[in-house]
Amino acid sequence: MAELHLSVESAEHVRFAAAPLLTFKLRISNTPAEELIHAAALRAQIQLEVTRRTYSSEEQARLGDLFGTPDRWGQTLRSLLWMQASVMVPRFTGGTIVDLHVPCTFDFNVAATKYFYGLSSGDLPLCFQFSGTVFYEDQDGALQVSPISWDKEARFRLPLNVWKALMDEHYPNSAWLAIGRDTFDRLYEFKVREGIPTWDQAIERALASVRETVRS
Repeated sequence: MAELHLSVESAEHVRFAAAPLLTFKLRISNTPAEELIHAAALRAQIQLEVTRRTYSSEEQARLGDLFGTPDRWGQTLRSLLWMQASVMVPRFTGGTIVDLHVPCTFDFNVAATKYFYGLSSGDLPLCFQFSGTVFYEDQDGALQVSPISWDKEARFRLPLNVWKALMDEHYPNSAWLAIGRDTFDRLYEFKVREGIPTWDQAIERALASVRETVRS
């Protein structure tokens, strides 16, 4: 019976992709090694194990939107589901390496984006929880099908600069923020009424007005 062993070797961002995309190199080996694996439909649930790293005071302040004040982190700091991804593993014997593509977003309504952006250095502790189906050939040459056990996991520490380089490539010196339609309509009306040429200038003008009101 096929027994797959999985680990994550490295990660890199896919340059010139149409949308932000990370690739994780998965090493897959099988026991017994001489058994022919025809294919495997592999799924991965990727968790952010946020308790497996330390945070500077600056990072704690930036992550307040996710976890609250540091005195509450004993109750609020919990693993976050980041992504579910899948890959078809081609025919191999013994072992192989496949690319697991993970699309990313710079949407600040997504908890993972808030977490990544709130960090200033170090790495991102990830846990890959695997499942799926493996198609293999037994010792008699008959095709067999078996599930990949849910206890198959692999941990990997993703360097933060890999994620930052990905976002810098797709959103240089900018960020993506979704706002409500009513809020957008009011901001658009303000921009047109004041004759402001860019959205950056419109938001900056609105913020300046708020600061003046607070000072008054």
